[in-house]
Amino acid sequence: MAHIAEAEIVDLSHVIEHGMVTYQGLPGPHICDYWTREGSAANYDDGSSFQIGRIDMVANTGTYLDSPFHRYADGKDLAELPLKSLADLPGVVVRRPHGQGIATDAADLEGLDVRGKAVLVHTGWAEHWRTDSYCAEHPFLTAAAAEWLVKEGAVLVGIDSYNIDDTRTRSRPVHSRLLAAEVPICEHMRGLEQLPDRGFRFSAVPPKVAGMGTFPVRAYAVIDG
Repeated sequence: MAHIAEAEIVDLSHVIEHGMVTYQGLPGPHICDYWTREGSAANYDDGSSFQIGRIDMVANTGTYLDSPFHRYADGKDLAELPLKSLADLPGVVVRRPHGQGIATDAADLEGLDVRGKAVLVHTGWAEHWRTDSYCAEHPFLTAAAAEWLVKEGAVLVGIDSYNIDDTRTRSRPVHSRLLAAEVPICEHMRGLEQLPDRGFRFSAVPPKVAGMGTFPVRAYAVIDG
């Protein structure tokens, strides 16, 4: 991999802002000061002041990562995920423009080398972020696609859409299959159009929180060379 100072780094995460809604029916985050600069100044003799922020939010906010515990009570939580499953992964992008159909099936993946790689599905749906259209008729993967990804050895799967499953139905086969195989899922991504199809390293590392299955990440890619 190219030296980090010489490489191009691409941010693949949405900004988390006060009150924004990521997933329909879940509350937006409340962001505020816990310590204000004005209030903290009295604690120091040299004019120093500090801000300590507070954020109250549900875990499924912004660009986030699902661990097996999100789906399975006995699955690995965020603290149990090995860093090698989240950081500095070789990546491959699958181009599936939403204007050409919203389902990505196993047939759309045939021929790709995904073994040991983070597979990022670029649909362009991020253009609808924070609009009423974002949660309706969104791109997704099929159960057959999830089965193919597990069989072919993908180690992480991401998508720039509202959900990796088809939310028009009352089942979640993609979450179920990928997380059962301990393949983390990164949803609500952005910026995948800035990446080459391959030749980059991908990272999406959440805080090391025990007892939680989902949390926001600063997902990014380092383009080789």
